[in-house]
Amino acid sequence: MAGIKRKEVLKMFFRGRGNFLLLLLPLFFFASCSEPKTSYYGKDVLGEKIDFDKVAFEKGEYGGTLYDSTSSDPKTFNPVFAHETSSTAAVAGIFEGLTDVDIKTLKPIGRLATSWEFKDNGTVWIFHLRKDVKWSDGKPFTADDVVFTYNKIYFNPEYPNSVKDMFEIDGKLPEFRKVDEYTIEIKLPKPFAPLLYSLSANIFPKHILNIVVEKGNFLTFWNVAVSLEKLVGTGPYKLTKYVSGQYLVYEKNPFYYEKDNYRNNLPYVNKKIVYIIPQKDTALLKFKNRELDFYGVSGEDFPSLKKGEKDGSYTIFNLGASLMADFICFNQKKEVLSQWKWKLFSNATFRRAISHAVDRKGIVLTVYNGLGFPVYYPVTKANKLYYDYKAPRFPYDLKKAKKLLESIGLKDRNGDGWLETPDGHKVEFSLLTNSNNPNRVQIGSILKFDLKRLGIDVHFQPLDFNNLVEKLLNTHDFDAVIIGLTGSIDPNGGKNVWKSSGQLHLWNPNQKKPVTKWEAEIDSLFDDGVKELDFKKRVEIYKKAYGIIAKEQSVIYIAAPLVFETVRNRVRNYFPAIWGTYKPTQIFIKE
Repeated sequence: MAGIKRKEVLKMFFRGRGNFLLLLLPLFFFASCSEPKTSYYGKDVLGEKIDFDKVAFEKGEYGGTLYDSTSSDPKTFNPVFAHETSSTAAVAGIFEGLTDVDIKTLKPIGRLATSWEFKDNGTVWIFHLRKDVKWSDGKPFTADDVVFTYNKIYFNPEYPNSVKDMFEIDGKLPEFRKVDEYTIEIKLPKPFAPLLYSLSANIFPKHILNIVVEKGNFLTFWNVAVSLEKLVGTGPYKLTKYVSGQYLVYEKNPFYYEKDNYRNNLPYVNKKIVYIIPQKDTALLKFKNRELDFYGVSGEDFPSLKKGEKDGSYTIFNLGASLMADFICFNQKKEVLSQWKWKLFSNATFRRAISHAVDRKGIVLTVYNGLGFPVYYPVTKANKLYYDYKAPRFPYDLKKAKKLLESIGLKDRNGDGWLETPDGHKVEFSLLTNSNNPNRVQIGSILKFDLKRLGIDVHFQPLDFNNLVEKLLNTHDFDAVIIGLTGSIDPNGGKNVWKSSGQLHLWNPNQKKPVTKWEAEIDSLFDDGVKELDFKKRVEIYKKAYGIIAKEQSVIYIAAPLVFETVRNRVRNYFPAIWGTYKPTQIFIKE
């Protein structure tokens, strides 16, 4: 009965507040949508679903402006050092990699590379580059740019970055070498199964950055104050204006190489404007007023938007289960915590007790209006290959949570209603999240309520997003956080999160040597996974690693929403999926 009353109180408390469905990930800036076509879309009570086997593109029309929004300012325009999606999304259409992922098949395809072959048991690869590519300033793209990007930037020991983490094989890195103007050779220390996926990393212009790197200024280059003429890429768009707290303006790259089936130059759309709108309610109002073309639908918004869909000149797309789930992470970095907190947070029994105190089903009902699902595991149901239904789970059970806390000596010793440690410390901690994410703010309030019932005092504090990122990645000044990380198709994309040496190993990053045996085992499994070329065996390796993470509860997964996107029908040739947009340069506007 107590649980039912709690949910009723929370529903009343949160009623009328907006939810931010896309969590940490702001809207991908060139994601877009089109008027429903019976042959392309499947009818569903929860929104349109695309049948990619029936997709066909219309011949587009040039011109027009797309209007989108994001909830935060970018922290940097340098993709190498961007860890927050407000920054990565800001430059997503500016740069490209050697490869890309076909959203329809989820297989790697060529982007700046046209073809490749390998020899010597897969340790030597030859990549042939496109010869029709120019940078957005008109300079030609060549093999020099590729070799420079990897050898001088990604593999530079002075620049810690996730690409370097992904490419390390037993502590060694590949060697990139120019064969001729449009051919490169990659020598691997050992066979590397995720190579083609990993080569989707952005390529940068040597003619702009070479002198910057030589002078040691790359760490601060391409910050948000940079002259935008120096932000040069090969992608379909270039950033031409940025006004902090207001908007970003993108214009098409006049030198972009891609063409449609009629040999017309792409992209069709001339300009994109992304407004910076921290409040979800404001973004919804602007969408309803036809000032935005796109809006990420929350569970709370869904009923009213669905009702107005027919007369609102927009379509709701159901993309399915989210790739990203929110989770709680306790800081285990010994140097920045008091001794008693470090002992508590690094105790797996304590973390499992907290996990038992998370009412995931209640959160789905309250926060996502029922349009979501509980999560117990490092990947969601969207990644069907690596999802394991048999992994350890710690369902909502306050009695079990209390027993686990008692088993490690946490009791109310003085009758004040709060638990104390055996050496007399009141069990309390600060819990942070980003204030521009209403879902997480609601989740934090629910957790504070439930943990108080166990005698744990939670000091919940939502922060500005960029301030939060600074604490997580640089100062490590936090007790616990509610956050989420975007998923990747190949598990190696999360290597910098799960390996103990990783920069995004949030609970204790950049370890020179694994602190715990279970972290050492995960390190070993991720090392084995990149070398295993048998796909089925590789899947089992990563499932074992994820199972250990689920057992140790180093991150306590909570829940994830179903993903919906609402788009104006004037936006055509739009085919969205949970992994991204299918051939987004073919989008055009037809009023």
